[in-house]
Amino acid sequence: MAFNRYLLATLIAASLLMGCQDKERAHELDAREQSLLAREKEFAIKEADYQSLLRMRDSLLTRRDTAVVLQRWPDDIAGLWASKSVCRESNCSEYVIGDLRSNTWEFVSDSTGLYTRVINNNKVVRVFSAKYDSTSIQLHYTSDSSAARNMELNVELTRDNKNLIKGMQTTGIDKSCTAKFSIELNRLTNR
Repeated sequence: MAFNRYLLATLIAASLLMGCQDKERAHELDAREQSLLAREKEFAIKEADYQSLLRMRDSLLTRRDTAVVLQRWPDDIAGLWASKSVCRESNCSEYVIGDLRSNTWEFVSDSTGLYTRVINNNKVVRVFSAKYDSTSIQLHYTSDSSAARNMELNVELTRDNKNLIKGMQTTGIDKSCTAKFSIELNRLTNR
């Protein structure tokens, strides 16, 4: 009888030990799975960056093969402008209707195209790619894949007179919210 109790106690202890080991193994497997998922996300970001670099390389090779046409801003647009933007519509928590922001915008060009730099406290905070025709200026910015938030900004500008440009900026964050800003650019006199 004592032997049966000893055998029963041993079996119960062994099954409890196995149960604990199964829980530990399950926990280790969950930790490994989380680690693999994190690595897969990192790899996906690196893959997207790599594909982007390949597209850039291909476009540069294509440009080399074709006649290069340098684009330049007209003299009355190129240079520095004081900007004032006011939030007009928003369903984003980051922007409140009525928010006022002031920066300096610089319209620049180089061998790769037209750009607009947004400068705040003597630091470039954003660079828009630009398109220009005789009636309007279109600016576009998309954050890179390593950014914490996915931002896309589109700006449509028109000339009011030689010292004033006006337009609208639409800002999208993580494809979940949108904010619209009215933009007013005044020519800075000391270029």
